[in-house]
Amino acid sequence: MAAPNKGRRSPAAQGRPGRALVLILVVIAALAGGMLYSGTMAPRLGIDLAGGTSFTLAAQNQPGKPNAINETNMKTAAGIIERRVNGLGVSEAEVQTQGTNHIIVNIPKGTNAKQARQQVGTTAQLGFRTVLTAAAGTKTPSQGASEPPKAGNGDKKKDGAATPTPTGRPTTQGRAVGDALKKDDAPSGSATPTAKTPSMPPAQQQPQGAGIPAALQKKLAALDCSTKESRSAAAEQAARAKPSDPVVACEDDGKTKYALGPVKVEGTDVDDAKATFDQQGGQGWLVQMNFTSAGGKKFADVTGDIASKAPPQNQFAITLDGEVVSAPRVSSAIAGGNAQITGGFTQQSAEDLANMLSYGALPLSFKIADETTVTAALGGEQLTAGLIAGAIGLALVVIYLVAYYRGLSLVALASLVVSAALTYALMTLLGPAIGFALNLPAVCGAIVAIGITADSFIVYFERIRDEIREGRTLRPSVERAWPRARRTILVSDFVSFLAAAVLFIVTVGKVQGFAFTLGLTTLLDVVVVFFFTKPLMTLLAKRKFFHSGHPWSGLDPTRLGAKPPLRRGRRTSAPIETKEA
Repeated sequence: MAAPNKGRRSPAAQGRPGRALVLILVVIAALAGGMLYSGTMAPRLGIDLAGGTSFTLAAQNQPGKPNAINETNMKTAAGIIERRVNGLGVSEAEVQTQGTNHIIVNIPKGTNAKQARQQVGTTAQLGFRTVLTAAAGTKTPSQGASEPPKAGNGDKKKDGAATPTPTGRPTTQGRAVGDALKKDDAPSGSATPTAKTPSMPPAQQQPQGAGIPAALQKKLAALDCSTKESRSAAAEQAARAKPSDPVVACEDDGKTKYALGPVKVEGTDVDDAKATFDQQGGQGWLVQMNFTSAGGKKFADVTGDIASKAPPQNQFAITLDGEVVSAPRVSSAIAGGNAQITGGFTQQSAEDLANMLSYGALPLSFKIADETTVTAALGGEQLTAGLIAGAIGLALVVIYLVAYYRGLSLVALASLVVSAALTYALMTLLGPAIGFALNLPAVCGAIVAIGITADSFIVYFERIRDEIREGRTLRPSVERAWPRARRTILVSDFVSFLAAAVLFIVTVGKVQGFAFTLGLTTLLDVVVVFFFTKPLMTLLAKRKFFHSGHPWSGLDPTRLGAKPPLRRGRRTSAPIETKEA
């Protein structure tokens, strides 16, 4: 008969149900092996369950922008800080505004608190300023600009960036050498970097005809970059200056100080930045920057403008929060909209810098007003209460299955165990993989998923029992019921997954944990029903206990009120086709 054969074709390979069972058991074993290999045997917990660190950031108006603290800028800053923190691999971090000028940042336990503090506390005000003159980092009251210290070949800063001592010597290719910025595949005449920077020739220690204001020269002479405290004070003062004002600034290692012109390219002109390892060029870790179309034009203009000037005025300084992180020089305009920062970076320092640059400059400056450690006591109590409620709900489901479906309840319980094993293993592995953290709403999502999974079993079991009521034996009932149940299960799970996906997209914070867990368990429900429940039922249908309709099998024809058995020679008035509900 054509109709029954149609119903036999399903993803679970009805002729070989054992293969589907072996496949899903192999998947579970592989996930368990992944847990053992990674050394992670439990899911990563969110801040409400494991505790963590909480920062309170207070917004401050920038010079020249007295009305910068508004709702729009606060929301923009919160979004940037959230992306910046998540760039550390942190998930379930809570970033939200409070009042009119505060942002609360909660970071789960297990994150490097010091590193996170630097990320959330740094305003990341990036700017490209022209260099007017340079001097040694110590205070020089007798003259405005003394000779910068000699770095020597290959001299590196402790934090991973090469010492930006200016130089007037071209490379063998006729291009000027910059210590930290380079153009990828640069054409002839563009700036080409090297970590080896010879010292400034004595004749070029003080540029002639620079036209530097006397007041700025005096500030540079009085600037002392020899201590961390003095560098921090100088950076704070430079960061407060207007972009159009000249400033004096220290190199971040304190060896060199600069008098700098106005900002020519702003941090918002940087479209993206990422840390990469240069295997071919031998530069080690570097930061690749891509500018916006407008930023690329500005960058080409400023490099073209200063290229023909005498050192050190053919340099431009990359300043980050008032400190000079690099000061390369160029011989011609760097076009193309991309550049590289190199100079002895470690992987960590390159990733930190790229992370800050990637998410742009904040519209406001912030200071950390408070930092506290969050305990997991309250979350632990709520988790205990939630688990108790979940256990009670699960017990009621089990009692109902056993009382109503009897032997079939064993199939449902085994499927629930497989679903729980897959869910637990995936949640554990997703922690180190994508930073997933299990919080209280996520636990609620997992508990809700028990009902979704049980509902799929009930739909299939009822379809089988309907076929038995029609007078069919168990084996054809299992196969005929599957196409009808399959469609219902897929439609139901699709609706649940769609709701979870929409919830995940339109919400933030902890609610996303609920939506993610609900979506994950809904997908696993489809996998379990197709590759475990259905093949298992196909195998059990051959067992006498179920096939003969034992009273405790849950498939007793008498209890179900079955019609007389259908005979092979019996014909119906119309052809019967298996239709999906």
